[in-house]
Amino acid sequence: MSERPPRRATPPEEPPLLRTIAMPADANPNGDIFGGWLMGLMDLAAGNAAGRRARGRVATVAVDGMVFHSPVLVGDEVSIYGRIVAVGRSSMKIEIEAWRRERADDAANLVTEGVFTFVAIDAARRPRPVPPLPASGT
Repeated sequence: MSERPPRRATPPEEPPLLRTIAMPADANPNGDIFGGWLMGLMDLAAGNAAGRRARGRVATVAVDGMVFHSPVLVGDEVSIYGRIVAVGRSSMKIEIEAWRRERADDAANLVTEGVFTFVAIDAARRPRPVPPLPASGT
């Protein structure tokens, strides 16, 4: 587990990019969810945000600063939140947080966080520019 404390005490106010329930098939024999399963959910959610911003196909090129703070257990609700923190010519960095909530509780805990980098790609899987955001008010 990480020695670095979680950055926030409550989940972001915006809706999650993805929400699911941790199931027995996602766990080891002790009932803890596999880190790879959780990382896959985070990549899926980040890819959704990146694809929406790029208005098309994207590819994961890096994952930085991945930190596992505490375990996710079978039956927990897992919510994945994210925000785009940087956009380059063809790349985007997305901060992703995974939160768990026990089914019988309202409290949520930050369990995992990381920064995912995506590149917008064309039909030939070559980098392409990320389109500019539309002008506001038009």
